[in-house]
Amino acid sequence: MKTQGNQLLLLICLLACITGYAQVKISGKVTFKNKGTGEVNVTLKNTYDGATTDAQGNFSFETTEKGNHIITFSHPGFEAIEKNIIIENQSVVLNAELKEQISEIDAIVVSAGSIEASDRKRATTLLSPIDIYTTAGADGQISSALNYLPGVQKVGETGGLFIRGGTASESKIFMDGSLINNYFSSSIPGIAGRDQFNTSLFKGNVFSSGGYSALYGQALSGVLMLESVDLPDQTSYDFGISPIFLSGAFQKLTQDKNHSYGASVSYSLLSLMQKVLNFNTDFTDAPKGLGSNFNFRIKTRSGGFLKYYGMYNTNAMGVKSESLEPGYDFGLVRLKGRNTYHNLSFRQKFGKYLLNVGTSYSFNRSDLHFSTETEEKESERTRLLTDDQYINFKAVLDRKINRISAVRAGFELNNANEKLNFEEVRKHYKDLISSAFAETDLGFSNALSAKIGVRAEHSSYFNKTNIAPRIALAYRLATDWTSSIAYGLFYQNPESKYINGPADLDFQKSQHYVFQLQRATEGKTLRLEAFYKKYDRLIKTYSITQGSQQNQQVQTALNNDGYGYAKGLELFWRDNKKTFKNIDYWITYSFLDSKRDFLNYPVSLKPGFAAEHTFSVVAKRFIPEWKLGANLSYTYAKGRPYYDIASSFDNGKAVNYTRNEGRLKDYNALNLSFNYLPALGKKDAKAFTVFVLSISNVLGSKNVYGYNFSLDGSRSSAVVPPVNTFIFVGAFISFGVDKTEDAINNNL
Repeated sequence: MKTQGNQLLLLICLLACITGYAQVKISGKVTFKNKGTGEVNVTLKNTYDGATTDAQGNFSFETTEKGNHIITFSHPGFEAIEKNIIIENQSVVLNAELKEQISEIDAIVVSAGSIEASDRKRATTLLSPIDIYTTAGADGQISSALNYLPGVQKVGETGGLFIRGGTASESKIFMDGSLINNYFSSSIPGIAGRDQFNTSLFKGNVFSSGGYSALYGQALSGVLMLESVDLPDQTSYDFGISPIFLSGAFQKLTQDKNHSYGASVSYSLLSLMQKVLNFNTDFTDAPKGLGSNFNFRIKTRSGGFLKYYGMYNTNAMGVKSESLEPGYDFGLVRLKGRNTYHNLSFRQKFGKYLLNVGTSYSFNRSDLHFSTETEEKESERTRLLTDDQYINFKAVLDRKINRISAVRAGFELNNANEKLNFEEVRKHYKDLISSAFAETDLGFSNALSAKIGVRAEHSSYFNKTNIAPRIALAYRLATDWTSSIAYGLFYQNPESKYINGPADLDFQKSQHYVFQLQRATEGKTLRLEAFYKKYDRLIKTYSITQGSQQNQQVQTALNNDGYGYAKGLELFWRDNKKTFKNIDYWITYSFLDSKRDFLNYPVSLKPGFAAEHTFSVVAKRFIPEWKLGANLSYTYAKGRPYYDIASSFDNGKAVNYTRNEGRLKDYNALNLSFNYLPALGKKDAKAFTVFVLSISNVLGSKNVYGYNFSLDGSRSSAVVPPVNTFIFVGAFISFGVDKTEDAINNNL
C-alpha cells in the first residue's frame, strides 16, 4: 500500500509539472491600412519563439513562457512595433496595425517641371556634367546641352534659354543659390553669346521648366540652378589646345585636405578657322576672347563650407553685312565686351538647422558701334553703350522635421544699376527687389509628398509688391510609376531696356499648371509631361527708329496690357546601356502651342521664338578596344514664324502693324563627336589625355534663324548661323590626377 501511495504521489507531481510547462498558443493578424500584410516577423522578445505572417497577415505560434513579455512585429518596409502581453494558461489573440517606414531613399520626390542631375539623384540623373561634355553639338556648354531636353526651344540667333514659349529674359540662372546676371558673353545682333562658365565648375544642376520652388523668383518661365563643386580629390594641372583656343588651369589641395584654391586662363581667336571653313558671316574682326577665373574653397572645423568663385572675361568682334538701305553698300557692327562675376557662399549646420548664405556681384559692359559705308567712304558711327551692375544677397534657413519633411525660409535682395547711352536716349535705371519666402516639404508617406511655398517681392522702382503661392504634389502609382502635379504664380519686372519714358507699369505675371507621369527603372527613364501657362500684364511697346542708317529701333513701354498662353506635351525617354550594350541614348519630343500679344505685336500671334514641334535624339557609345568614344545628336524643329512689325502714330496714338510675315524653313542638324583616350590602360598614370573631334551640322543643312528688314520693309536678308558646318579639334591634358577610370565608367 505504501508503495502504491508513493507511485500515486509521483504521478500527481508529474502531472502538475507537465501542466505548469504546457504550451500556450499566441495568434493574431497584422494589417496595414486594414489589409493583411505578409512576411512580417512576429517574435517574443528575448526568446526563440515566433512566426512569420502569411499572405493574409495571419500568424500563430506556441510558447512555454509565462508572465509579462514583449512581442515585436518587424518588416523592412514598416516601422517596428512592440506590444506588451501577459501569458498565462489561456491562448492569446493579438492584432497589430503597421505604420509605413519613412525612408529618404524610398520616399517619392516632387519632380513636376524639373530635371535634376547630382550626386544625390544618380538614379534619375538626366544631364550630369559628363552628359554635357559628351553630347555632340553641345560644345561642352550647359545651355547648349539643355537644347536636347524637352521644353527648351532651339533659338540660334541670340543667347539665353527659351523655355516653353517664354523669352530668354524670362528664364534665370543661379549658382549656389545666387543669381547670375551675365551667364552669357556679350554679343552682337544675330549672333548668340556663349556660356562664360566652365561646365567642370559644377557638380550638379536642377533645371525647372515650370512650377519651380519659392526660393527663386523674377522668372516667368523657368530657372536653372547650378551647384558648384566642393573640394577636389587631389591637386591637378589642366591644359587645353586647339586651333581656336589655348587654356591652362590648376587646382591645389592643401595637405590637410580642408582647403583648396585654383585659377585658370584661356584665350580664343577664330581667325584660323575663318581661313579653313566657309563662313556665312563676314567677320572683319574675328571673334576673340580672354577669360580668367579664380576660386577657393574652405571646409571649417565645425563642418561648414565656404566657397568663392570670381571670373573676368573680355571679348571683341566685328561683322560686315550688306546694307538694306538705299545709298549704302555695307553695314558694320563692332563689339567690345567686358564681364566680371563674383560669387561667395557659405553653408553651416547649427544643430537641427542648416544655414545657406550667398552673395554675388555682376558687371557687364557692352560697347557696340554701328556704321554704314559705301565703296568710297564710311558714314558716321552710332554707339550703343551699356554698363550694368547687379548685387544679389540671399539667406536660407532650413530645418528638417523628419527624414522626408523639412521647412525652410529666407530672404533675398537683388539690386540693379543699369546705364544706357544710345543716340538721344540716355538712361539710368535703378531698382532694388526685396523678397521673402517660405517653403515646406511634407512627406506623408513613401508614396505621397507635397511641396508648399509662398514668395513675396517688392520693387523699389515700381513701389509695388506681389505675393506668389506655389504648390506641388507627388504620388507613387506603382513600384516604378510616379505622378506629380504643380501650380504656381510667378512675377517678373519688365525688362529695363523697354522703360524709356513715363508709364504706369507693374509686375508681369504667369500661372503654371504642370502634370507629370514618370516611370524609372534601373537605367531607364520615361517622362511624360503636360503643361499650361497663362501670361498676364505683359509689356506692350511701340518702336522709335534711332540711327536711321542702321535701322536700329528702340522699343518703349506703353503699358502692361499684354497677355498670352503656352500649352503643350513633352516626352523624354532615356535608356542607359540597358537595351543596347554600351549604348546610352535619349529621345525627346516637345509639342508647343503658344500665342502672345506683347511688345509691339499688333494682335495675338505665335511668338517668333517658338517652334510647334521639336524632336531630338542623343546617342553615345564607348569602344574600349579602340579607346574611342563616339557621340551623335540630331535635332529637328518645325519652322518658326517671323514678323516685320512697324509702328506709326494715328491722332497721337501709337499703332503697330505687320508689314511682312511668314514661316522659316524647318531646322535640321546632325552632329558628331569623337573622344580618343591614348592613356587608357596605363597603370598608376600621372596624366590623363583626351583628344576631341567634333563636327556640328555634318550634313551642312542651311538653317535660317530669321530675317532682317529695311526701314520701309521692302528689302530683307536672312539671319543664318555664322557657319553651316563647324569642325573642332582639340586636346585636353590633366597632370597630377588620372581620370581614365572615371572616363571609362562614364562612357566618355
